[in-house]
Amino acid sequence: MRTAGRTATPASTPALLRDVGAIGVAIVAIGASFGAVAVAAGLPVVATIAMSALLYAGGAQFMAVGLIAAGSPVAAVFAGLLLNARHLPFGLALGDVLGRRWRDRLLGSHLMTDEATAFALAQPDPAGRRRAFWLAGTVLFLAWNLGTLAGVLLASRVGDPLRLGLDAAFPAGLLALLLPALREPQTRRVALVGAAVAVLVTPLLPAGLPVLLALSGLAVLLLPRRHRERPC
Repeated sequence: MRTAGRTATPASTPALLRDVGAIGVAIVAIGASFGAVAVAAGLPVVATIAMSALLYAGGAQFMAVGLIAAGSPVAAVFAGLLLNARHLPFGLALGDVLGRRWRDRLLGSHLMTDEATAFALAQPDPAGRRRAFWLAGTVLFLAWNLGTLAGVLLASRVGDPLRLGLDAAFPAGLLALLLPALREPQTRRVALVGAAVAVLVTPLLPAGLPVLLALSGLAVLLLPRRHRERPC
């Protein structure tokens, strides 16, 4: 991999630890938000902790809790599958990073997240990619589950954690991640159409279906582009 005509250099271990640690702090906060929101929505404490440890799906967990609380468990399953379909290309890109043994591949696929994938693919050599993936994957998994446990404990003490605004932590973090992508005009059009569809059908359809129908915003990509010739 080359950048700007020069060979990319691998990140040093201290720098990698610093970057992964910074992301880990944010993941703890979002995990705490999930733990508190899940308990407030009526999910048992054991189920909340088990979901983070066994499912470990971040945004899909928030969506699942909301849809299950609204009485749409089937929609929660389909929405989770769609949201995590991005892991298919992740797995193809990280096949060599995870190793050849089935044990390593199974564990690596469980630890695979957007952040761990990004850290791994940013490294220029195979050894660096493996080191970055396993470091980021392990630290972020522990951070998410530590945050979930903290959120569950907080919910049991506060009573109604929604009064603290913890339910806004995940949407705020997700919006912060999305803002750079919305600089692209075509991405903005897809997002606006999807959001408009979801808002319009929310009063008419059961919980969960508006989220799935928001994917219709992708139809914007099928529209022909208009090319305007600029005068010389």
